[in-house]
Formats: sequence, C-alpha cells, structure tokens
Amino acid sequence: MRRSGVADLPLHPGQCPKWLFTRMVQLSRAITEVIVNDYSQEEFLRRLSDPYWFQAFSCAIAFDWHSSGVTTTVLGSLKEALGPEVGIAVCGGKGKTSRKTPQEIESIGEVFSLSTKKIEELKRASRMSAKIDSAAVQDGFNLYHHCLVMTEKGEWIVVQQGMNEETKYARRYHWLGEEVKEFVDEPHHAICCDSVNKTLNMVAHESEDSRKACVDLCTEDPNWVVGQIASGPQKTLNDFSGEFVRFPRRHEVITADDVNPQRMKQILLSTYEAKIKDYEELLGMPGVGPATVRSLALLSELIYGEKPSWRDPCRYSFCLGGKDGFPYKPKLDHYDEVIITMKEAIDRAKLGEREKISAIRRLNSFS
Repeated sequence: MRRSGVADLPLHPGQCPKWLFTRMVQLSRAITEVIVNDYSQEEFLRRLSDPYWFQAFSCAIAFDWHSSGVTTTVLGSLKEALGPEVGIAVCGGKGKTSRKTPQEIESIGEVFSLSTKKIEELKRASRMSAKIDSAAVQDGFNLYHHCLVMTEKGEWIVVQQGMNEETKYARRYHWLGEEVKEFVDEPHHAICCDSVNKTLNMVAHESEDSRKACVDLCTEDPNWVVGQIASGPQKTLNDFSGEFVRFPRRHEVITADDVNPQRMKQILLSTYEAKIKDYEELLGMPGVGPATVRSLALLSELIYGEKPSWRDPCRYSFCLGGKDGFPYKPKLDHYDEVIITMKEAIDRAKLGEREKISAIRRLNSFS
C-alpha cells in the first residue's frame, strides 16, 4: 500500500434521493472526463483506488462524508455515468448484482474489443479479490458489495465493501491492478476502516511460510493429516473467546471445536486429487471458504510450526454540501451551475480551448 489511513464508515439507513442521484451521475461523469482528458484513464483508476480521494470525490458530488453508503452510491453513480465514450466502465454492485460481475466483464470486454485472454484475466481479478477479502483476510467484515472498474485497455481496480453486523460499521477494500504482483502476497492498495481487529491475514507477507505449509498439507495423504488432528491435544473451551476470527492464545488444536475432521477430510481429498501447486490455486478451489482457511492455518502451525500473521491490513472536503444536511443541504441551482460549467469546460477542451480547464485546475492552489 502506498497510502493508508482511517475513515469512519457507519451504517446509515435510507437511500440517496433521486433528485440528488441524477445530478451525481452527471457531475461524476464530468469530473471523470476532466481527469481522463487532462491525464489518462489509468490516472482516474489510480485516484479511485485511493481511499482518501474516493472519500473526497463523494463529498465533491454532495453525498455523505462518512456513511457506508458512500461506497455503494458513488460506484452506482459512476456505473450509470461511464461507458464506451469515456473508455471506462464499472461492473458489479451490491448484493445479487455483485454476482453478475463476470458476465458484465465479458459483455463490456467485447464492447472494448478486449482479447479473450484479457477478459479472463479481469474475471480472475474479480474472483480472487472477492475470495481473498472474504476468506483469506478474516477480520469480521462480511462482503456485500463488489465492483471492478475497467478501462478499454484492460486496466482494472476493485473496490469492495464488507459489513460488521455487530458494530454496524463497514470496511472498504481497494485494489489497484497495476500494483498486484501476486494475489496472495500484500495485494491491497489500501483498506479503509475506523477499527483495527485481531485478524487472520493469510495474504500478509509474513504469512508466506504458513501459506506454503497449507499447500503442503493439501498434498499430503488426507488420512495421515486427519490422523494428526485426532492425535492432537484435547482441551476445553474455557480459554476460547468464541468470536468469529479470534483464536485462543494456546497453540494446540481442539478437534471438536477448531477443526471438523470429516469436513477437513472432504476438502483434503479434493485438494489432494487436484494436485494443487500454490496458495492461490488452493483459495480458488470450490468449497474452500473462511472455515477451511482457518483450519488449515491452525493445522500448519500444529504440524509444521508455521505461524500465520495476525496483522490487520487496515492502516475529507465539502464543496456542494451533503444529502443529510451537513454542513448544509445541496443547493440545486448551485449544483446545476457546477455541472454546466464542467461540461462547458470539457467541450471547449476537446476543441482545443483549455482556459476553463486550466482555471479549474488552478483552484487546487487555493484549497
């Protein structure tokens, strides 16, 4: 991660009013066009992958400054605003819509004339980022929103969000494709949240030996591995907190509670027959979810002594008001005037008249 920081994202009820959302679509399109025209499509993706810029962008188009709805509404407005004309598109969304991401990548990839290989790479990026933030990083936040933003050249970012049902706070995960060298070794560009938790982080760099040990386990005879579970020390649950991702301080495995031998044997049979080669392949296998990842991490420590990382990878501005009235309600005439000004500046820039665009850029020196 090049930048990291903290953002409060509490759950807020209600929806973005239609009168505001229609304007957000227009203004977000205009802002995107300015950045693409002045810099590049890639630069817009880089900015969107920065949690600070993402939050400021939400403020600039007059949505909430600290609600979990920032993620869903901003990406929703961009999904409507962008397309082939800009050379950038948003795939996926909230809930059931997120599961349509692969199909949307395919259809948009065809519009952008991307190769079959590139489309498959984008689908893999979508699939692995979702799997990692739901299974390999176990921080108590359950994913419910997933978007992949792609350019006509095939560059990509992923922005997805999880919710902690107990605290009612959200955590936003940012991925920048150009920085992802390995999906299973420090892949995130940034993660935004107001809290730092006890987290099983199997994609931390310091979990490398644990990842290798998990792969070794999956290539061993399943009967031998299950035998190791059965012969492990039997303890009580007096020192077990019972929380979703928090393990007891001890290192011994409790057969009945930490690892389900029958379930593990089924998974190990699958991985053994598949002859998996690395941790990414292991994560990508059907049926390998949070429980399997936790169990393998425990077993790799018990059998091979390789400890996983418990480091949590998680490490603003008004100009048009905010929908909840803070610091003030957006003024429609002012909002519409900004949209018109931005569109005029973009149209003139396309004709070679860049005075307005330059003036808008110079406003940054006063902020």
